[in-house]
Amino acid sequence: MTDSNNNTPPVQKSKKGTPVNMIAVSILLAATLIFLVIMYFDQKNKMVEMETVLTEEKDSLANELRKMVASYDTLKTNNDTLNANLEKERKRIVDLLAINASNVQLIRTYRSEINTMREIMKSYIVQIDSLNTRNKILSAENIQIRDEIYKVQTSNVELSKVKEELDAKVEIASVIQAKNILAVCLNKKRKETSRLNKLDKIRTCFVLRENPIASAGQKEVFMRVIRPDSLVITTSSDNIFNYQGNKLIYSANRTVDYMNQDIEMCIYLDNTGDFILGTYLVELYLENHVIGTTSFAITRN
Repeated sequence: MTDSNNNTPPVQKSKKGTPVNMIAVSILLAATLIFLVIMYFDQKNKMVEMETVLTEEKDSLANELRKMVASYDTLKTNNDTLNANLEKERKRIVDLLAINASNVQLIRTYRSEINTMREIMKSYIVQIDSLNTRNKILSAENIQIRDEIYKVQTSNVELSKVKEELDAKVEIASVIQAKNILAVCLNKKRKETSRLNKLDKIRTCFVLRENPIASAGQKEVFMRVIRPDSLVITTSSDNIFNYQGNKLIYSANRTVDYMNQDIEMCIYLDNTGDFILGTYLVELYLENHVIGTTSFAITRN
């Protein structure tokens, strides 16, 4: 009786406990697996979101860098040193664009670099603005100086013109003119005649006018007697004088001592045998000017 009561009950308890434990373990394992699966997908979603955020941040920073490159391209100055620094910073940005930032630390570095370069760019913009402002001031000053120079040059030109006009007027005013010019034909008895066969000399008398601004001294007057056919009568082929850059033939000449007062004088021309019938023109020249003209006629033989 005692053996039967001690052995039978334990066998029955063992058979009922085993399935319960297994079920409990299975449930626990299943719950753990479900939890791990949920955690896996949750972490995966977070990784995807993180990767998306990093990609967007990277693209945003890259766009900022490209805009900064474009901004550097527009920063121009005449200062060689500043241009070299601008090019250096631009290259630094281009090199930074080549970095493949794939984690948070690199992205932070990326952002820090951009912030630093942005501050540097602001500094350069301030410098360039200052230089441009100074250049505008200098340009304005240069324009003003050029205007002043132009005004001075224009004034000098006008003064030169006025001086030339005054010089011309003085030159004209200083010309010694002839008045009371009279040319006649004379025979051998010094009587006036109009007959060609009686002609011995041509006498041209006149008065050199008083002129206080003309230079005083010895004055040589040249006379040209011009035939009706425009031939100049002369006593020698060497009778040449200069008139306004040209060489002219003269018929006769005379030198007189001029003292800025009226002075009477006459010039004679011998009959060279070249006279013909008709009206003759007589021209008087002094110091590169025609100082008077007259005429006479030989009407019969």
